[in-house]
Amino acid sequence: MQDPDWWRQATVYQVYPRSFADSNGDGIGDLKGITSRIPYLTSLGVDAVWLSPFYPSALADGGYDVDDYRDVDPKLGTLEDFDEMIAALHRAGIKLIADIVPNHTSNRHAWFQEALASPKGSAARDRYIFRDGKGPDGDEPPSDWDSVFGGPAWERVEDGQWYMHIFAREQPDLNWDNREVRDDFLATLRFWSDRGVDGFRVDVAHALTKDMSEPLPSKADLGPEGGNHNGKHPFWDRDEVHEVFAEWRRVFNEYTPPRTAVAEAWVHADRRARYASPEGLGQAFNFDLLKADWDPHQFRDTITKNLVEAKTSGASSTWVFSNHDVVRHATRYGLPPAGPDSVSKPGQGGTDSQDGSAWLLSGGTEPELDRELGERRARAVTQLMLALPGSAYLYQGEELGLHEVADIADEDRQDPTFFRNTGVDVGRDGCRVPLPWTRDGESFGFGFAGAHLPQPEWFGEYAVEVQEGDPDSTLSFYRRALQLRRELQGEEDFEWIEEPSPEVLHFTRPGGWHCVTNFGAEPADLPAGSVLLSSSPLVDGKLPADTTAWIA
Repeated sequence: MQDPDWWRQATVYQVYPRSFADSNGDGIGDLKGITSRIPYLTSLGVDAVWLSPFYPSALADGGYDVDDYRDVDPKLGTLEDFDEMIAALHRAGIKLIADIVPNHTSNRHAWFQEALASPKGSAARDRYIFRDGKGPDGDEPPSDWDSVFGGPAWERVEDGQWYMHIFAREQPDLNWDNREVRDDFLATLRFWSDRGVDGFRVDVAHALTKDMSEPLPSKADLGPEGGNHNGKHPFWDRDEVHEVFAEWRRVFNEYTPPRTAVAEAWVHADRRARYASPEGLGQAFNFDLLKADWDPHQFRDTITKNLVEAKTSGASSTWVFSNHDVVRHATRYGLPPAGPDSVSKPGQGGTDSQDGSAWLLSGGTEPELDRELGERRARAVTQLMLALPGSAYLYQGEELGLHEVADIADEDRQDPTFFRNTGVDVGRDGCRVPLPWTRDGESFGFGFAGAHLPQPEWFGEYAVEVQEGDPDSTLSFYRRALQLRRELQGEEDFEWIEEPSPEVLHFTRPGGWHCVTNFGAEPADLPAGSVLLSSSPLVDGKLPADTTAWIA
């Protein structure tokens, strides 16, 4: 019988399909490419794959503008390719978590096209959020709200009405007060669950339900940063969203084992537990460590708070340092810190371009990236994360020690955040560049032709082929760490051990093994026992700076 709690301490590997592996040489990664690389995922030792959107899409937002929720983008393959991929993953003992995008469709979705062809007040328009404009001719938007990607959150259509889009104009927001919308997504959840999907990552889970009561508040009415985090914002983190997820949970529980879900909810920590409750999605992403500086006090406080929160909600915590929305953590840790809010998702409480990464990504020379320091610290915090109770989320390429690709020409960029905020936000393309599999070749083994985003020359030295045979490589380190994680993980208990130095974090896990991380500049003593793994070599038996060790 399959373990219904497999997700609680799983290692989940995020695949951004268009940049993982290209099987047909069109420059775009695809499902067959993923299937061909399952032996690699098996050798890495992950428990599950989180597959970013693979649905038909015009790529106005990297696939998060969905034309059809129950099909595969022809550029990525077919439903038959999907079935073959998930069957191969399951044979390898790897689960599949599918990305689902419920806040908005694309503007090419059949529903939205029907809405444009239908009159005001029609049932077709009621699936979305249409409003008459303000002003004598209705030529002003219904409110002065901003889109996350820049510019107004409203777009006018031919008959004069406006539709709401809190992201790109190609992503019209759905009306979750509409019963048809709710029922259609329940059908979509069953469609993929019936095909074997083990769980769902829920995009922008905190934005579905909205209060569109007139008069709509202005930006000034909402106050600094869009208002208080109390469930009263007109479209972020409203209490009513949990009614939606309670229905989803009933669908998940129809299956054996129940389907899992994790919320992408950029909400105040005090409000995250409801998304992660057993009556809701079950888990919610914790981005707090991702936003923390290289500071042992921030790390300790964040870990303690999130483990308490997870225990209170009945969920397990999630830990993550990199994903498709943020600057890779090997780069972040090689630049000066800029505070705990510097790497959150664009438009929601700070952007990557507010931290030291902005200099690098805009072509600046200061502060200079210290690659070795960034990679050393990235390995240390990854090993720390893998020792924590809860599930660990990895992003493709971090196991190679990849840095952010900074020098992408403007004409090669694809992210809408760049085009809508030129000169302000460089966008997220730098972490989405296709992976290097071989040292040489036109696209470093990504495919037998080029890649849809340009790969830098230095990628060759980070390729899988180069690292496979090197026991000291980042890839070898990840493989060993994930193997040990599986062997050592037990109950979700955890205990801090006080150290003489405040720069050292030390905790134990069930079975008596220790995790020690040295955030300071001076070598630190280690507890007695055998060193199972160290993120950097020990120095005279001591733990050097920017290093984590596991001791048993």
